[in-house]
Amino acid sequence: MLKVTGITKSFGDTSVLKGVDIEVHKGDVIAILGSSGSGKTTLLRCMNFLEKADGGELVFDNESFTLSHMRHKDIIRLRKKTGFVFQNYNLFRNKTALENVTIGLTVARKEDKKKAEEIGLKMLKKVGLEDRAHFYPNELSGGQQQRVAIARALATNPEVIFFDEPTSALDPELIGEVLEVMKELAKEGMTMVVVTHELNFAKNVANTIVFMEDGKILHKASSKEFFTDQKNDRIKEFLRMINNND
Repeated sequence: MLKVTGITKSFGDTSVLKGVDIEVHKGDVIAILGSSGSGKTTLLRCMNFLEKADGGELVFDNESFTLSHMRHKDIIRLRKKTGFVFQNYNLFRNKTALENVTIGLTVARKEDKKKAEEIGLKMLKKVGLEDRAHFYPNELSGGQQQRVAIARALATNPEVIFFDEPTSALDPELIGEVLEVMKELAKEGMTMVVVTHELNFAKNVANTIVFMEDGKILHKASSKEFFTDQKNDRIKEFLRMINNND
């Protein structure tokens, strides 16, 4: 479904991605783990063309592309197949929850407003917020805002959704409501690539774990193998640190 090979990215003299390969199959839930600065978010952003990769190849639905020479029309076309959920929600403050969910349909896809609102209300119901459709972001909790952001990503019927640490900006008591929505999406077969520090989610929901270190993939394994039969000392230390911080 989606495959990138040899992806590289530098910011100035700093090499952030050093030849990363990752493959995503339909229905996968891939959790990307690693310390801050390991390249996780940059990888996600390059896969969705929010950052331009310096090198590497991408295959999406059997079409091949050179990441450093992507045509604008191809980027727009491929983005329509994906959704992206940011750390800090990225909602329009002057628009209601429903307007935030439908804007991608009415503006980018020129969808009829009535049909877009029907889809938007359906997606808000899916994330448990149909009764907050006409609330503005400042009238919603952080967890509710992130659920609106997930509804927005779902509204365009994407083939894959990228999540960039979707719970990192939330107070601890609000994290669960967002993770529950993501668990339900996984049960329904949504393909997801998730940068996260939520180890329980990674262990219980993801089928594949990718661990990044210094711009490379240090280890890739099934969730069961990663958490129950881990032999890499660096990863063991990382898991200990995360568990102790929790």
